[in-house]
Amino acid sequence: MTRPADDTRARILKAAVPLFARHGYAGASVRAIVARARVNQAAINYHFDGKEGLYHAVLVLAFAALTRDVDLDPAMLADLPREAALRRFVRAQLRPLAERDDVANYLQIFNWETVHPTPVFKTFLSREAAPFLSLATDLIRRFLPPQASGKTALIGAIWLLGQCSVFVRNREQFAIAGSPLRIAVDERLVDELAELISGWAIGGLARCAEGV
Repeated sequence: MTRPADDTRARILKAAVPLFARHGYAGASVRAIVARARVNQAAINYHFDGKEGLYHAVLVLAFAALTRDVDLDPAMLADLPREAALRRFVRAQLRPLAERDDVANYLQIFNWETVHPTPVFKTFLSREAAPFLSLATDLIRRFLPPQASGKTALIGAIWLLGQCSVFVRNREQFAIAGSPLRIAVDERLVDELAELISGWAIGGLARCAEGV
């Protein structure tokens, strides 16, 4: 792909992200996206094979931004003691709390999917998100007894990710004046939450391993 084509593709993605965040997949029109990107509809068809392809590319971009962390290399986690590996994993999930830029838009896009899930998102989960969920499942399995089923490990991984995502998804609510959720969002909060969530998870997994 030539440099001008790269620039056009990047411009379309940049225009699409806030529109998908504000209106969801169904509400964000191709007409609005091409107007914001200053391209014609043919450019979206050429670069993304239509609106569905564009949305899938946005989901990939959002997921990469929200899960990107050098500390989540599987080999690196495998070399750490299981408690340290879990704490590092949890902190990586909470990292977007203290970030800005497009993170808020990415989170809003995923929030839309919790209310109005799309076929594109289901395909995305099966392809791109599966390896990440597998990493979390393998981490949980290190705390479980050998006879524990794969289903148990998977449920544990989903639970752990959910404890982190509820804070990340509601990040904007913490900044509303007068909100009962009013909490200062900074690196200190990320560290505190990481310790709390990982500590509770480790305690619960220890009881599970004891057969309680």
